[in-house]
Amino acid sequence: MNRPLLQAAAGPAPAVFPGLDPAAHRPHRLHAADRIWPETNCYVDLWIEVLAAMDLPPEAALGFTVAEDFEGDQFTFFKIPTEDLAALFGLRVQELAIFDAPEGHIAVQAARGRLVLMELDGFHLPDTRGVGYRTEHGKTTVAVNRIDLAARSMDYFHNGGVFTLSGEDFEGLFRTADRSEAAPFLPYAEFVKRPDRPVALAGLKDTATGLLRRHIGLRPAANPVRAFAATFEADVAALADRPFGAFHKYAFNTLRQLGANFELLADHLAWLGGPDDGIAAARAIADGAKAVQFQVARAVARRRVAGLAAGLAPIADHHDALMTTLTRRYG
Repeated sequence: MNRPLLQAAAGPAPAVFPGLDPAAHRPHRLHAADRIWPETNCYVDLWIEVLAAMDLPPEAALGFTVAEDFEGDQFTFFKIPTEDLAALFGLRVQELAIFDAPEGHIAVQAARGRLVLMELDGFHLPDTRGVGYRTEHGKTTVAVNRIDLAARSMDYFHNGGVFTLSGEDFEGLFRTADRSEAAPFLPYAEFVKRPDRPVALAGLKDTATGLLRRHIGLRPAANPVRAFAATFEADVAALADRPFGAFHKYAFNTLRQLGANFELLADHLAWLGGPDDGIAAARAIADGAKAVQFQVARAVARRRVAGLAAGLAPIADHHDALMTTLTRRYG
């Protein structure tokens, strides 16, 4: 194995937020257990906790959710646009070129006060214990707060929390035992550059309102829930012939992305101050998607899917009402 170019610096392990203790971390209220969808997807969940760690309101950055679409086989895997993070908070998210040991790049950036967001294998993430830890390989994004190359450990943001890992998990994530020039491990990574001076937040709601108006203009021309309904029963019928694990992947990429997206839009509208009927319609979409997900689980188990698409009709109506309300309010 070749010796890494990027070596650990002497002194304490670098951390972007030195006082952040995974054991004492309390998730942001957008990850409260009593929410309709306590978690959304790895990228947005991560940013909710990262912005909170920066003492910034995550609710301000959620206007993009209004443009959620059905992409033919899944609902949009929604992500906070990097240009919105720049406009709101002065944060610049740039791709990090990985040309040497990934953990070395993380250490260099952490020492400069920059979070590295990296796509890694959830198989080695202990916070997924009981779901995929040591049982299933899958791509997910984490943001590394602290890394100790000598001790082979790191603290990281993932989903709705902050966690720590070490030892075999560290080695498995970064393939430290089998790395070679012939088989490099080059994950996709980004790093976050914070502004040199604090950004004035006095006009944050005005900035967020402007972004929401722009995203309303980018919304799909046709109702995405009705587009989903056109393929829904055929998709669920195909699921009935597969192992039940296929249901979880399908539901995550369809009903969960739909419902969680619009629950966050409701939070964004509430943070802006309304309109109340828009907030109610967005929450009704979130509630409806959760109810249909339960119906799909039962239908797959019983192999009876006829009439299932009818459950999407009221959700589609709520989407129409929401878009009408927001267009009237924000133009």
